[in-house]
Amino acid sequence: MQSEVLKRPTSRVEKALLLMSLLTIGCGLAESNCTSRRCLAEMLINKGYLSQPQNENCTHPIQVPFIEYQTLSVNTKNLRLISRLEATILWKDPALQWDTSVYKFDQVVLPVNKVWTPELHVTNGILTTMQHSSRDLLASSNGTVKHKVIIHAEINCEINLFNYPFAADECPVAIHTWSNDGCGTQLELGEVKLVGASQGDWETNKVGFEKKGDDRDYITVELSLKSANHFITLVLPSILIIAADIVSFALPLGGGERNCFKVTLVLSFTMFLNILNAQLPGDSDCSPIIRIHFCVCLILLVLSMLVSMLLTRVAQDGCLISRRCSKGSAPKNTENKERGDEEIKADVSVIQLTVPEDAQMLRRVVKFLEDFAAKEMETEHNRKFANTLDKIFFWFYFICGTVYFCVMNTMMARQKCIVNHFEFWY
Repeated sequence: MQSEVLKRPTSRVEKALLLMSLLTIGCGLAESNCTSRRCLAEMLINKGYLSQPQNENCTHPIQVPFIEYQTLSVNTKNLRLISRLEATILWKDPALQWDTSVYKFDQVVLPVNKVWTPELHVTNGILTTMQHSSRDLLASSNGTVKHKVIIHAEINCEINLFNYPFAADECPVAIHTWSNDGCGTQLELGEVKLVGASQGDWETNKVGFEKKGDDRDYITVELSLKSANHFITLVLPSILIIAADIVSFALPLGGGERNCFKVTLVLSFTMFLNILNAQLPGDSDCSPIIRIHFCVCLILLVLSMLVSMLLTRVAQDGCLISRRCSKGSAPKNTENKERGDEEIKADVSVIQLTVPEDAQMLRRVVKFLEDFAAKEMETEHNRKFANTLDKIFFWFYFICGTVYFCVMNTMMARQKCIVNHFEFWY
């Protein structure tokens, strides 16, 4: 009896061991019978590892060997850079490894929503959206996972528009992943390629990876504005209007034709500014110098119009203010009138004595012609004086206008204004 009791536990232990061995062998046979990629993929998916791979340093490296960059548009009014990036990312996940001696496949396709994938963001992006380029990714037997993502970013880029319409600048596109207190992911950037260099009025000249500090990587984007269109629609009309104003000095001062033409030029330039106000770039730390250019052009046109009106007054009356003219001419008129009255009285007395009536009428005609000739001489003197002032102002206006346009075009093309594009990192 005692021997039977002692044998029962031993037989139970043996049965348990036998059962466990059978289960192990069954699982091994089941795994060895998994001969298709789909079966291998299902086996990896069933592990259910959706969290970030962990290691001793608490920071998992993410490799970005290749990025395709494209500038979609540049909003010069609000200083926004809209970009598209297609990035190839690689990382290692030990949970997705398998033995190639058991499974003969080196690579397998897995669904994106069943595997952990890193997220990429743009640090200086106002709005950033990342989407997967496909619903699947590629996993290798050594645990390496390869995938592609597409990033659309609206970047707050303080574009230097001081030289507008000859503007050119560099904008940083700072890419980062999640990390917190020394844990998370760390990017290792590789090569960047430019796709679609010309978009709208702006052209992307060059892109490349740069490093700021030890842990700050970004893509630098060199942009330049296509100046031909904006020069024709903005700068050239202002030059032509000023040139027409200079040529208008060929019109005579009298008659009012010149004044009417200059008023028309001022009104036309004002309407020109109102129409183009929506196309002018937005204000920033380096305000576009073209705003100052339009302001100076308007001042030149108004100044030319006012001077032309004043010179017309000088040519007509010999002075600028009518009250002053009347004060200066009143004594002469009074003196002439009194002298004329005395002469008339003397003539009357003489006529009554000796001079016949025909001689009296002849003397009056001669007196009228002499006054008319004197007035004509005075008017001609005023006209010559006004023309002299007009020529002086013309050459002054021509020289100042020419020098101004040369200086302004030089400043638009060469003058630089410094903008700090990395304020978002401080």
